[in-house]
Amino acid sequence: MSELRRRVYGSDHDDPDPYARPGRAYRELAGGPLDGLLLDVTGQDEAELADGAALITEAGQFGPGGRALYGPRPTDPRIWDWEGDCP
Repeated sequence: MSELRRRVYGSDHDDPDPYARPGRAYRELAGGPLDGLLLDVTGQDEAELADGAALITEAGQFGPGGRALYGPRPTDPRIWDWEGDCP
């Protein structure tokens, strides 16, 4: 599947264009409740990206308002692996 036809984290389900856009930087989310989505990291520097992210999700262990923790894969930092959930 082309990256430009992949859904982006944070896009609404009724968004007519919830997909990656040209000229933006993305990280692929692997595993966990957000598996397969892309995270838009445009404008973030490498130091910020090294920390990963705690992303709000309704589908995680803690339900609505919980967060899924994702961090860069050591062998390929373009892919962020799920590291667990937190409230």
